[in-house]
Amino acid sequence: MMKTTSLMLLSAAFALSAMASCTQDDHAPAHTYVLVHGAWQAPYVWDDVRTQLTSSGNKVIVVELPGHGSDQTAPHLLSLDVYRDKVIQAINSANGKVILVGHSMGGMVVTHVAEQVPSQIEKLVYIGAFLPANGQSLLELANTDPDSKLGPALSQSPDKLLLNVNQAELTNLFIPDGTQAAKDKVAANYRAEPAIPFTNTVTLTSAGFGSVAKVYIKTLQDIVISPGLQDRMITAAGIKTVYEVNTSHSPFLSQPKSVGDLLEKVAK
Repeated sequence: MMKTTSLMLLSAAFALSAMASCTQDDHAPAHTYVLVHGAWQAPYVWDDVRTQLTSSGNKVIVVELPGHGSDQTAPHLLSLDVYRDKVIQAINSANGKVILVGHSMGGMVVTHVAEQVPSQIEKLVYIGAFLPANGQSLLELANTDPDSKLGPALSQSPDKLLLNVNQAELTNLFIPDGTQAAKDKVAANYRAEPAIPFTNTVTLTSAGFGSVAKVYIKTLQDIVISPGLQDRMITAAGIKTVYEVNTSHSPFLSQPKSVGDLLEKVAK
């Protein structure tokens, strides 16, 4: 009888241990994503994608770059290094490696971050983003894109610290394929873009940036960063894993589910 009771207790202990383990696994985030917005935009652009990813059990950290959204850092204090450090702070708050995602100008930022903390990045994902080579700046890359329609719509502030997009062209450039509500959101959240980070270059090494797994999501109807430039950057970086969305420059606003699905696919 004592032997039978002991076996029953042992079985119960194993069952409780298994249940605890399952419960623990159920509540652990599948992956941690750090999302970095681009120029003339802010964290709001990721709202729908964040909702999808978190509903699937993932942890999502959305970075607000200094000088964007509600952040009032003076433009003369901003640089690519300042952006980099803000993203690294977000990564350090995560528990383990992250999938780091950058859009547009955010591609410059995540590249700079990957050089600094490669061991903390599971995968580096570019969405219609600038992807520099060693020694390049965003401005240099943008000047190699004759198919971009952005340049003629830009103007500088008198002190040359800010870049403005012609308001009549804003949504035509960034989200012509979005709903009216999405277009209104882009217009309502518009802020002039700090200019200095566009001129900052990156220094990249094979041990840093070169050691991180990379994925590029092309935006096929993009007239801000043309598909032609995207292809050239992908080739120069040697990226083999490439996906496509048939959207304009802001796919997370016009087709958020497609972006969320691809980000979940990238994680697998």
